[in-house]
Amino acid sequence: MRIGPVNTPQSVTRTSKTKSTSSASSSTGGAAAPRDAASIMGVPEAELTPNVQRALLSLMGEVDQLRKETERLRGRVRELESLADHDVMLPVLNRRAFLREVSRALALAERHNAPSALVFIDLNGFKVINDTYGHAAGDAALHHVSALLSAHVRETDSVGRLGGDEFGVVLTLTGPEGAEAKAQELVDLIDSTPFEYAGRPLTVGAAWGTQPLVAGRNADEALAEADAAMYARKQAQKSDDDQKQVG
Repeated sequence: MRIGPVNTPQSVTRTSKTKSTSSASSSTGGAAAPRDAASIMGVPEAELTPNVQRALLSLMGEVDQLRKETERLRGRVRELESLADHDVMLPVLNRRAFLREVSRALALAERHNAPSALVFIDLNGFKVINDTYGHAAGDAALHHVSALLSAHVRETDSVGRLGGDEFGVVLTLTGPEGAEAKAQELVDLIDSTPFEYAGRPLTVGAAWGTQPLVAGRNADEALAEADAAMYARKQAQKSDDDQKQVG
């Protein structure tokens, strides 16, 4: 009974060659990884004609230039913000920026029960210097005082000019007793440190008042109370001096 065709030696040879060829093709196809098309900015290599390449390179250069210009403008914005926060003449905060620091200290007290303190400083003898030696001498006195204050507080503290010959200091995380001690230290420093103008040493004095920065207050109220405390201390000092002269 015939079950199927009998393989002759020739047919066996042909079959073997066919299998070998198929196997080799399969092996080669499995070993070769598909080649990814090169691209620039998502454009396939086949479409990268010289004109397209030049256009893409020009676009990339413009993007890089815009990035640099953006960084320059950001730097300028930071510079302008800093100028907007500082006094027009002195290297300390202006009144607006200083009140913002007072508000921050009050917010710290509100949220974390961490009171700070405000020191209000008013110069004595400033008008005499202005009237006697001119406004340039008065400007030199203001620069002198602002430099002393900035050099003798912590980095976490803030110094600002409130207007004219008035200055403020925010002492962060400082209680009432510590604030009064620091205020007296700063005023003693101002009183005892002369500055030079037109080759002559000049001195200016100062009076101080403090106000705790605690929850429930706002910046304007705290500043007004510190000002009132300074004025009361100044009047008391003047009264003591008058009594000494009479005595």
